[in-house]
Amino acid sequence: MPGPDGGRTARVPRAGSAGRVPGARIRRGIRLAPAGPGADTGAVRTARTSTSAPVRTSRAATTHALAGALSSARAVRPRAAGAAPAARAAAAAVTAVLGAGAAAVAAGRLAGDAALRIRPDRPLPTEPRLTVHSVTADRITLTRDLASARPGVHGLVDASAAGAHAVVGPVDENAPHTPDTVVRRLERITRGSLEPGAKVWLTPQVHTGDPRSALGLEYEDTHIPGELGPLPAWFVPAARDTWVIAVHGLGTTREHPLALLDLLHRRKFPVLIPAYRGDPGAPRSPDGLNHLGETEWRDVDATLGHAVRHGAERVILYGWSTGATMALHTAARSPLRDRIVGLVLDSPVLDWAATVRALAAARGTPRLLLPLAVRAAQGRGAHASDRAAPVIAPDAVRVPSLLLHGPDDTIAPWAPSLRLADRLPSLVSLHTVRDAPHGALWNADPAAYEEALRRFLVPLT
Repeated sequence: MPGPDGGRTARVPRAGSAGRVPGARIRRGIRLAPAGPGADTGAVRTARTSTSAPVRTSRAATTHALAGALSSARAVRPRAAGAAPAARAAAAAVTAVLGAGAAAVAAGRLAGDAALRIRPDRPLPTEPRLTVHSVTADRITLTRDLASARPGVHGLVDASAAGAHAVVGPVDENAPHTPDTVVRRLERITRGSLEPGAKVWLTPQVHTGDPRSALGLEYEDTHIPGELGPLPAWFVPAARDTWVIAVHGLGTTREHPLALLDLLHRRKFPVLIPAYRGDPGAPRSPDGLNHLGETEWRDVDATLGHAVRHGAERVILYGWSTGATMALHTAARSPLRDRIVGLVLDSPVLDWAATVRALAAARGTPRLLLPLAVRAAQGRGAHASDRAAPVIAPDAVRVPSLLLHGPDDTIAPWAPSLRLADRLPSLVSLHTVRDAPHGALWNADPAAYEEALRRFLVPLT
C-alpha cells in the first residue's frame, strides 16, 4: 500500500497471519542489529521464526512502516471473526518495537554514565587484572599477559581494599619463565604487602604520598579557589619565574606527575600540582561524572590564575590524558592564556567520542549498545552539541607544544595527535612512544621521554 513517503506502509494481515512490515514478518518482536564497521547505528533487524533471511531497514523506513501498522490497526473493526486478534497482533508488534527502542536508549544511557564514572584512585577498565604467583626480595612473578610483559617501569596496585602499591622494573630475561608467567624486577614495595594469589593491576603511578615523602622535596600545601570550591594543590618552589602546572588524567591522582617532578625541580621550575573536581579532597562534580576535560578545564584555569597571582610571569601547562585536554582548553579559552608559553601533552584525549566508546567497551558494554552509549554521553555537559567535533581546533594551538603519544593507546586514539602535529609542524613536536598504554609513555622508556622533555624545555627557560 503506498505510504505518505512514496514507500509502502505495513498492512494489517488477514485473520491468523502475522503483521508485516516491508519485506519482513513480525512474530516475536524485534532485536537491534549488531553494530559493525560501517553499520547504520539506527538500523533494526526483524526477528522471525521463519527460516528466511532477516531484513535490515533504516530507522526512518521502520518508523514509517510502524506508523502505518498502527494506523491500520486502529482502523480495523471486528467485522468478521479473527479480525480483532489480527489488529491486536499488529498493535502488539508496534508496542514491542517501541518498548525495545526505549529499553535500548535506557541501556545506552547507563553505559554512557558508566563510561564517564571513572575513579581517579583505580586503574582504567582497560587494564587487565593479573595474579601474583610469587614474590621475592627483588623479583615478582605475574600472570603472562601483554600487560605484564610491557617494557619499562610501572606501578603495581593491589585490587583488594588493602590497596598495596609496588614498583616493578623490566622483565627479567634471565629468570626462568613458564608459558603462563612473567618474571619482572621488583624495585620496591611502597605501601602494604604483596602475597601470592593477590590480584593486581599495572598503573603509570610509580610514587605514592607527597613531594616530600616520595622524593624528599620541600613543598607547600595550598588550596586554590575553584568554581565548585577549594582545590588542594602541592607547590614545589624553585628559582625561575616560569612555572609548570602539572595536571594528571584518567585513572590517576596528582601522585602521577611526581614521576617528572624531580626533573622539573632540577631545571629550577616552580611546579604547581593541583587536584580538580572529582579528585580525593576536591569538590565532587555535580553529576558525579568525569567530562573528559570539558568542564574540568575550569579548575586548571583557576590554577593558572592562582599561579599568576603568586608570582608566575609565564606558565607551561603539562597534562596527561584528560589533563592534556584540559591544558588545551585552558590555552584556547582562558582570559590568562597570554601567560601560557608552552604545552606538554601526554596521551591527549582529542577524539571525545572514541574515548567514550573505548571506556564503555572496556566496562563490558555490548558492541550493539556502544553508539547509544556515546550518544547518551554526548548529552552530558554544557557543550554537548560540540562533542562530535574535535576536542580543540588546531588553530587554537598558538604556543610551542610537545606532543607525546603512541599507537598502542587504546583509550585516546593516536591518529588525531598525528593530524595535529602534521597541521602545525612549526609549533608541535611529536615524540612517539611504542608499546605504551594510555598515560604510561614515561613508564615505557623513561630515559628517552625525559630527554625529549629536556630538549623541549630548554628554549622556554
